[in-house]
This record gives sequence, C-alpha cells and structure tokens, in this order.
Amino acid sequence: MIKKCLFPAAGYGTRFLPATKATPKEMLPVLTKPLIQYGVEEAVEAGITTMAIVTGRGKRAIEDHFDISYELEHQIKGTSKEPLLDEIRALINQCTFTYTRQTEMKGLGHAILTGETLIGQESFAVILADDLCYNDGDAPVLKQMVSIYEKYHCSVVAIEEVPADKTDKYGIIAGNLIDGTDDTYRVDDMVEKPNPEDAPSNLAIIGRYILTPDIFDILRNTRPGKGGEIQLTDALLEQAKKGRVIAYKFKGKRFDCGAVDGFVEATNYFYSSFKGC
Repeated sequence: MIKKCLFPAAGYGTRFLPATKATPKEMLPVLTKPLIQYGVEEAVEAGITTMAIVTGRGKRAIEDHFDISYELEHQIKGTSKEPLLDEIRALINQCTFTYTRQTEMKGLGHAILTGETLIGQESFAVILADDLCYNDGDAPVLKQMVSIYEKYHCSVVAIEEVPADKTDKYGIIAGNLIDGTDDTYRVDDMVEKPNPEDAPSNLAIIGRYILTPDIFDILRNTRPGKGGEIQLTDALLEQAKKGRVIAYKFKGKRFDCGAVDGFVEATNYFYSSFKGC
C-alpha cells in the first residue's frame, strides 16, 4: 500500500514573476484553492494521508496553509464565511504534513533525493502540484496509478500524448503495450526533453509518479544531465533497463499550471464547472 506522497515544492516559479517573488507558485489559486491543495486532495482520494513536502526559502506560506489559523477562525466563527474553511480543516485533521528544505535547485531528481529522509525505505507517490489533474466521474489520476502499482509492484509514471513538436518540454518514453491493454506500457527507453527528431515517441511523462525506494540509491549515483541538473528521467531509465517501470496513459484531463496559458485554461475550466456552464 502506498502511504506517503512527496511534493517537490522548492522551485522559484520564474515563469510567474513577479507574482511568485514572495508567493510560492504552489500557492497560486485556481479559483479559491491553491494548486498544492488540489494535489493533496488527489493524494487523499488515493488513500494516502502522509504528505512529505520538499520546500525552500520563501515557502513558509505552504506550511501555514496546512495549519490552524486561530485568529482567522475566531474572526469568522459563527458567520457565513466559516464553512469556507471546511475543506482545508478536513485535510489538516486527516493528514500528517512533514517538511524538509532543498537548499540548492539541482533538478527534480535532486528534489526527490532530498525528500528521502521524509519517505524512508518504502514505495511512495510523487505529485508535481503545477500539473493539475482532474477527472470528472472516474477515479483521480493518482488512484488509478495506485491500482497499476498494486498489480505490477514497480515504478509507475503517468503519460499522455503530446504534439510531436513539443517533446523538448517533457521526458519522453518508449515501450510496448502489455497484457492486451491500450493504456499500459512496459518502458524500455526514456529521454529527457529530446528534440522532436530525436524523440522515441510522443508519449510524455507528466507530474505523477509512484516510485520504489531503490530510486534513492540510483539518484545518489546519477550524474547531472540536461541543464546540469540531476534528472529523475535518467534514474528511471536505470530501473526501466531492468523492466521495472510501467507507463500508464491516465484517464482524465491535465492542465500545465506551471505555464501562464495552462493556468488560465485551468481557471476557466474550473470556473465553468463551478458555475454549471
């Protein structure tokens, strides 16, 4: 059973400057909830209640969000505003939140390695909060992936098809469909942000993972790759060479809220759903 979910949340969010100069990008709101709260809710729906968050300088707002605000609650107690805190109160009561800091930004692989002290030697989920996933009427993406993990007991990455000219923005996988499915692949190759002419497919990894604990030792021995960063894709490739990575084409919709266009698209989509349009 997957019990812990890791949230790498130390990045600078430079694509949203100046808004993210003093506000963590994970706290940018889509309607009335910050991005990271959507991620925590998704993890809870997958049966996970321990949230391990890798933060950095200037990220205290994340810790404050998942904590009691006695002054605020006192001010709105008994008013029509009090129910607005019901969802976040429920998360605070249901979940355990743990934190550590990434002192240097050395890539996603380094961020996950930094979280080892919070995870220990067990398989765990990873959510990148700026990939906002939504599935109306079906299981959330991470819950779908937990089912895949329970079947194969190895690392699982969520994938979606992207335009061929956009492969240089993602980790791209190559693999073969397994068990007569049309959505589950045994991965045999992975490339971080390849040029379109070098990409092995158009199947892109998005910000949802389930990782087995041996990933930490692999990351410790992974040399910096593209951009001088420790790439999670490179570490996953070592597992894939042993047939230990499954790629799952998830059911649902994903918004790239790490970019302004995707953030606006998500806001409009959720607003239309909220209004019943």
